[in-house]
Amino acid sequence: MKNLKKLVLTPLLLASLSTFANADDVVDTLNEAIKSYESGEYSVAVEDLNYALQLIQQKKSKGLEAYLPEALPGWSAKKAESQTAGAGMFGGGISTSREYKKGSSRIKIEIITDSPLLQSMMGIFSNPMFAASDGGKLQRINREKAIVKYNEERRRGDITIVVAKRFLVKVEGQKVSLDDLESYAKAIDFKKLKKLP
Repeated sequence: MKNLKKLVLTPLLLASLSTFANADDVVDTLNEAIKSYESGEYSVAVEDLNYALQLIQQKKSKGLEAYLPEALPGWSAKKAESQTAGAGMFGGGISTSREYKKGSSRIKIEIITDSPLLQSMMGIFSNPMFAASDGGKLQRINREKAIVKYNEERRRGDITIVVAKRFLVKVEGQKVSLDDLESYAKAIDFKKLKKLP
């Protein structure tokens, strides 16, 4: 009798776990949006679509965290943070960032995608005079064009890189050397980032 119960209950339990594991908030929300649309509740349908979009962006931003480098020797790193911004905030977009520290030195790396800000940055990269007018210089880091700004006296600076016309990478540092900034910029795997769907 015990074996019969096991034989019957085990597949039922596995089936219910499988259904639970396959439950997807995005698909559920899209189905709700379709129902609302079909019943003429257009405002509710729009809300559901916006919510589904936010859920997709959250999943995408979590995926970006894997492209932030680990702490370099002698440094420690905080946990990566991701966020999505609606069109009302800075034109929208997805970003992930991580902070690194060594004594009083601080470096933050941020990767931004799906943002209209990328278009304006690409214009700056195509004209080196724009970069120079703001105190930056154009150089290559891991074969990618970068705008590097560094104030030796204040020991602070930033490196901005546009990757594959899709990602804006910013490396910002305080109480750091230029070598520190460049080392963290070089620690990012741009080839891998370009392959992200």
